[in-house]
Amino acid sequence: MAGYPTVRPRRLRRNPAMRRLVAETHVEPSNLILPMFVKEGLTEPRPISSLPGVVQHSRESLRKAAVEAAQAGLGGIMLFGVPETRDETGSAGTDPDGILNVAIRDVVAEVGDATVVMSDLCLDEFTSHGHCGLLDANGEVDNDATLAAYADLAVAQATAGAHVLGPSGMMDGQVGVVRRALDAAGFTDVSLLAYAVKYASAFYGPFREAVESALVGDRKTYQQDPGNLREALREVALDVAEGADMVMVKPALPYLDVLTRVAESVDVPVAAYQVSGEYAMVEAAVANGWLDRDRVVLETLTSIRRAGAQLILTYWALDAARLLRP
Repeated sequence: MAGYPTVRPRRLRRNPAMRRLVAETHVEPSNLILPMFVKEGLTEPRPISSLPGVVQHSRESLRKAAVEAAQAGLGGIMLFGVPETRDETGSAGTDPDGILNVAIRDVVAEVGDATVVMSDLCLDEFTSHGHCGLLDANGEVDNDATLAAYADLAVAQATAGAHVLGPSGMMDGQVGVVRRALDAAGFTDVSLLAYAVKYASAFYGPFREAVESALVGDRKTYQQDPGNLREALREVALDVAEGADMVMVKPALPYLDVLTRVAESVDVPVAAYQVSGEYAMVEAAVANGWLDRDRVVLETLTSIRRAGAQLILTYWALDAARLLRP
C-alpha cells in the first residue's frame, strides 16, 4: 500500500475552499429545531438564569421569535408551555385556552407553513407534582391512565394547529394511543416525533427551571437507564411499529453511540435533542473565557449530525443559522 510521500491527506485540508469541498458531514439551518418556552401571564420575555440567552416568552415575543426562526430557515420550532396554575391531572394542557394551545394558535397564525410548528406532548409542564403522567393512589405514575390523558392532549394540540406532536413522557404504548386518537379525530396529517430514547439524565436541570417544574424525586421508573443500549433499540422499534413518523434520542452528546445505532436501525428520520445541560455547560465555559463559543457550537452540532441525526433540537439554532450563513 502506498504511503508517505506519495499519499498526503493534508492536500485535502490546505484551505477553507478545499475543506468545504471534501467535507463529509454538513449542518444546515433546515436540520435545526429551536425549542421555545412560553409562560402564561408574561408581558415581556423573562431570562432563564441557567440558560443564558434563552427566555420564557410572552405570547407577543413568541410570535416575533417564531417569525425570526422561519426567516432564518430553521427546520422547525418546538413549543413548551408554562401555565400560571397547575393541578394533579394537568388540566391546563387540554384547556383550549391553556397557554400551550393558545401559543400554538398564535404561532401558526404568524408563520403558517413557513416552518414546522411542533409541540411537546407531555403532562410534566402542567401537573402540580411535576411528573410526566397521572399518579395512582400510591403516588406512582399510572401508565395506562396517562395514555388516555395523552390522547386528549394530542387532540387539543392538533386542534390548535400543531404540525408535529412530540410525545415525550416515555409511557409504554404512548405512540400507538396518540396515533389512534389523532386519526379518529380526523388529524391524519399530524406527524409524531416520538421521544423514543429518553434517558433519566442529569443534564436536564436548566430545563426544569425553564418550565418551573414542581418535580420532587426522579423519573427513573419511566425514563431509561443511562447504561442501556439494547433497551433503547427496543424502544425505537416499538415506537416505529406503533406509527412514529420520526424518532428522537435525548440527550445528544452523552449518547452519540446510541444515536448511531438508532440511525442504523430505522428507516424514519432520526432526531437528537441537545439538551439544556449541554447548552449550559458550554455557555458557562465560554463566560469564563475557556472556550470559543462559535467553534464549539458548530463542532457539537457537526458531531451530532455525524453520529446520525437528521434533525437536532438545540437552543443554539438561531446562532448556528447565523454562523452557517454563506
